[in-house]
Amino acid sequence: MCAVAILKGNICRKKKLPLSNGRLVNHYGTAFIKFRKTNSSQNPALPVPGRNNQDGLVILMSAFLGTSVFVNFILISVMCIGFFLIYRYKLTTIGKAESVVERNLRCYTFKELLDATEGFKEELGRGSFGIVYKGVVQMGGSNIHVAVKKLDRILQDGDKEFKTEVNIIGQTHHKNLVQLNGYCYDGPHRLLVYEFLSNGSLAGFLFGDLKLSWNQRTQIAVGIARGLVYLHDECSTQIIHCDIKPQNILLDDYFNARISDFGLAKLLRIDQSETHTAIRGTKGYVAPEWFRNMPITVKADVFSFGVLLLEIICCRKNVDMEIGGERAILTYWAYDCYEEGMLHALVENDAEAISDRKKLERFLIVAIWCIQEDPSLRPTMKKVMLMLEGILEVTAPPCPHPFSTMGRSSA
Repeated sequence: MCAVAILKGNICRKKKLPLSNGRLVNHYGTAFIKFRKTNSSQNPALPVPGRNNQDGLVILMSAFLGTSVFVNFILISVMCIGFFLIYRYKLTTIGKAESVVERNLRCYTFKELLDATEGFKEELGRGSFGIVYKGVVQMGGSNIHVAVKKLDRILQDGDKEFKTEVNIIGQTHHKNLVQLNGYCYDGPHRLLVYEFLSNGSLAGFLFGDLKLSWNQRTQIAVGIARGLVYLHDECSTQIIHCDIKPQNILLDDYFNARISDFGLAKLLRIDQSETHTAIRGTKGYVAPEWFRNMPITVKADVFSFGVLLLEIICCRKNVDMEIGGERAILTYWAYDCYEEGMLHALVENDAEAISDRKKLERFLIVAIWCIQEDPSLRPTMKKVMLMLEGILEVTAPPCPHPFSTMGRSSA
């Protein structure tokens, strides 16, 4: 609101606004100050009472704005860039959450997979979610064998669920899980492309003519437990499998266990399970809480694992009505054998298992703990893994089915 000129000799210089760094210098020259016109009767050259703070603030702001234009420009530029980066990051994050294309999963067209499987010619197996076919795709300049699963029982209008679950599956990486390599989201077609494991499912080695050794079976059981620990406790999103059974355990070239079909339970229509009831799972492996309108937790997988562990120990199906008698249902007969100290009866003709009685008993006890009807009595999969490895001590289990209408078979 004023102007200043400095007269020194014959040279007059007008000072630029704002007026900053003012100081008194003797014998410098004469300063002329022009004030804003005011109605005040007081001498404008003298300070006006009550305006010291206001004038000081004006001078301070003028000095700040004038001397730091460049600094302010830098700050504003940095803020704009920051907001832009945050906005871009959010868009990228949302895009990744909604589209699995941006991940390491390859998106196939239906025609590509139709050609890769030669018209879905060679069937590898059937499950709760559809049929699996053998195929060959191009990866890294070479032909790679894959397993292509056609999902024919997913939820109607479940597009969002499909993307979400495939996205979660694509983020899982563990040596005891089958790796998802790609997917197909083409019109009405929903397919998943997995790595191909030449040895097929565990069921073929438990219930077929070609048997695995006792040592191989125990290593497979521990591998399955490790895979379930990862799904339950170590994934960014907890995954309850809901359908643990020998058909969903695949074996690689070195007979390492790989869990398949994990993360798909939410896509299955509730009326399309193999048991044709309001449950997700397979008859003989389903936890009792499914039938009792109880909350389904990871303990449902623990129960299924316990049944599977008994099948691994005994190399027979849980329910085999052809055997008949007290041996028809393995979960009941196994506890009878444990209680009566007849462990050899469970692994008849398996000299390797009988000679390793300590491990045999430990594995049997762990299985009985897992199949407890009361979910709260079942251990977590982490404890199961530690007990199988002999790190955690096992204790005598109670009767696993005290509330069953069938009851225990009499000795």
